[in-house]
Amino acid sequence: MFVVVTYDVDVKRIDRVRKTLRKYLCWVQNSVFEGEITVSNLARCKAELSRIIEEEDSVYFYVMRRAPNKEVLGVLKNPIDDII
Repeated sequence: MFVVVTYDVDVKRIDRVRKTLRKYLCWVQNSVFEGEITVSNLARCKAELSRIIEEEDSVYFYVMRRAPNKEVLGVLKNPIDDII
């Protein structure tokens, strides 16, 4: 499945949230990650994040069956075409 994750967390926890998401998905823009992920890895990712975030934080998961067509206006912040 394809997942887009966005987050809004306190500055004290941003690095830990970002580090956790990088283990599972590709960073594409500030506070946005995306990529293909298995059901079990998505569950692991959510479990790890739930131990980091606090009451005032939020993490959104947009789950799709396949990657959407994506168009970028302006600068592509993290191109993945160079990955071998």
